[in-house]
Amino acid sequence: MADVPVTWLGHASFRLDTPGGKRVYVDPWLGNPKCPDSEKEPERVDVIALTHGHGDHVGETVELSKKFEPEIVALVELKGWLGQQGANVGEVPGPNKGGTVEAGGVKFTVVNAFHSSSSDDGDYLGEAAGLVLGFENGTTIYFAGDTCVFGDMQLIGRIYSPDVAVLPIGGHFTMDPREAGVALELLGVQRCIPSHYGTFPLLAGTPDELRQHAPGVEVLALEPGETATV
Repeated sequence: MADVPVTWLGHASFRLDTPGGKRVYVDPWLGNPKCPDSEKEPERVDVIALTHGHGDHVGETVELSKKFEPEIVALVELKGWLGQQGANVGEVPGPNKGGTVEAGGVKFTVVNAFHSSSSDDGDYLGEAAGLVLGFENGTTIYFAGDTCVFGDMQLIGRIYSPDVAVLPIGGHFTMDPREAGVALELLGVQRCIPSHYGTFPLLAGTPDELRQHAPGVEVLALEPGETATV
């Protein structure tokens, strides 16, 4: 079966096309300063998957939901809150950590992350999480979401054996390249797509720094709008 094209849309936003022809958006903040103009108005959205409730990750989820009626994968509290904001979330509650749901032919497993999660108004939206995506062709991608490094990343590697890890490297709000290098060691992955850097000066970590801290790992440093096939 076909591989999985992964397109970075700037910050922590990604577009993926599944082997079965579905289009998946992860943390679709398409209004971020690095998102290419050509990506700001999607032509279709089949699935939206969210790691946590901060505005730079939820992004335009509510608006996209009203326009395209995608399946939404989000932690139970966050999914419920999105429904209150007018998103079409269906009747099945969102999963919690350790839970797996299927949407668009992809299996989404919610795993741990260490971060906070709230709306811009301070509403509690559950805990932050990472996501493990299992595709029809056997490809597995781990989106760490916003997090520091933590020892149980070794368990994520052991249980799910991701082919690629998408890790934040900007620092300040998340881990920096040094911590991300340790995360890759714990996960045991050989390929990494860095994210959550360069959006603002505060997010100062760089892919070159990550390479220094992760020898032997292929760092797929994408430009916003660029696609890697994994």
